[in-house]
Amino acid sequence: MAANIVVSRLGWSTPEGRSLFSDLDLSFGAERAGLVGCNGVGKSTLLKLITGELSPRAGSVTVQGHLGVLRQDMRPGEGETIARAFGAETALALLARAEAGQASADDLAQADWTLEARIIECLARVGLEAHMETPLAALSGGQQARVRLAALLFAEPDFLLLDEPTNNLDAEGRAAIAQVLANWRGGAIVISHDRALLDTMDAIVELTSLGAKRYGGNWTAYRERKALELAAAERDLVEAERRVGQVDERAQAAVERQARRDRAGRAKAMRGDIPKIITGAMKRNAENTKAESTLIAERRRAQALEDVAEARQRLEVLAPFSVDVPPTGLAAGKVVLRLDQVCAGYEPARLIIEGVSATIVGPERVALVGPNGSGKTTLLAVLTGRLEPWSGEARLFASYALLDQHVSLLNPADSIRDNFRRLNPDSDENACRAALARFKFRADAALQLASTLSGGEMLRAGLACVLGVKPPQLLILDEPTNHLDIDSIEVLEAGLRAFDGALLVVSHDEAFLSNIGVTRRLELPG
Repeated sequence: MAANIVVSRLGWSTPEGRSLFSDLDLSFGAERAGLVGCNGVGKSTLLKLITGELSPRAGSVTVQGHLGVLRQDMRPGEGETIARAFGAETALALLARAEAGQASADDLAQADWTLEARIIECLARVGLEAHMETPLAALSGGQQARVRLAALLFAEPDFLLLDEPTNNLDAEGRAAIAQVLANWRGGAIVISHDRALLDTMDAIVELTSLGAKRYGGNWTAYRERKALELAAAERDLVEAERRVGQVDERAQAAVERQARRDRAGRAKAMRGDIPKIITGAMKRNAENTKAESTLIAERRRAQALEDVAEARQRLEVLAPFSVDVPPTGLAAGKVVLRLDQVCAGYEPARLIIEGVSATIVGPERVALVGPNGSGKTTLLAVLTGRLEPWSGEARLFASYALLDQHVSLLNPADSIRDNFRRLNPDSDENACRAALARFKFRADAALQLASTLSGGEMLRAGLACVLGVKPPQLLILDEPTNHLDIDSIEVLEAGLRAFDGALLVVSHDEAFLSNIGVTRRLELPG
């Protein structure tokens, strides 16, 4: 039987009782399917239901074939080496004993003499060269992700389930992942916000609060279809609101007609043109007619309002949130930062960056680029005073804010609202709530604890706290798109284009750098 995954009438809720899926139907075959959707909608949860890590509340998941899974932020185990990641530590140790002439006859009978060559070939497929005994902890996060993917290829699964496989990867690593998927002939479900990677998919499956929808073709084809759907949803909302107005107008006209009839009836009764018994009956009929008309009008209005609510909900699902960034007041000629022959590292004998010099003036937009392990995060630590350079000088001449990959400026134990008030002590409650609402944290959503937020929600909350009232003149972003869904990335791009301060951005996402108008690159050698 051909390998496939079938999700049938799937239902699942969070431990707090929030429903993520209800009657979800999906199927996957020998195709590369990109799984997209807003943060928190349940993409990673769906993968866990497919792998059996979670059990459905309702419905079923049927898997035909062997699964290979690459998860986000898989941390290396204590003492884990490349050999152990491949599940080959014991077999490679046996080969080492055999080569040293220390193997028994039973050992030699079990030896797989092609093993190391096959592992090296899998590592080469993801663009890596490394020794089998190399500890994973000694590799960068991007290199670790590539080792994990190579180990999946080595296991020869029928399906690859990849959760943000290009997160933290440099350009070379991203290209290697794209090449692996381009040559993959089995099934693949890829959760990603990497638009270049999604453009290599055979289909896009979008998860929303309304369910799942499959779109044939790649990311570009999907976006074209979504633009049409968004335009249709906007038209539907306008039409639904127009119907509410029509219902109200007709109801008012009916009230006015009934009032005229009532006045005419009272006038006749006062003149004595109609017997009292008949006027009494007419009055009762008029009251009954009025009550019935009122009930019908209320039903029509309730239905029209329900149509408006449904149209608005659909539009909110389709339309990304928007960001309005206040001005910084940064003058065009002001020097924002200066690096002068900076050498830094965590040990004097092992410098990570050497002789780095640069200046940012006014609202320049500079990308800090370089391969994984080249020292980008180290340089940011020097800039923000968290690490003293061994030599050289790093100086900031403007207000700044750093949003790192973990949004560590937020206190996980505090609510979004409390974090905002702590970081913006001069803002009152109204300003706080208005700023958070612009970033889609309205009403009770602003009271969520930071520790309960998804990665994308966390960065959105961080942006709200930093940009909501008085933005810094320099904004430093360390891989800001790593945990955002694509709609949020596009809105972040729009917001940063509107930001009139200076930007220093660490990112491997070329589309993002282009869309925010980066004008210069500071490249660190590998």
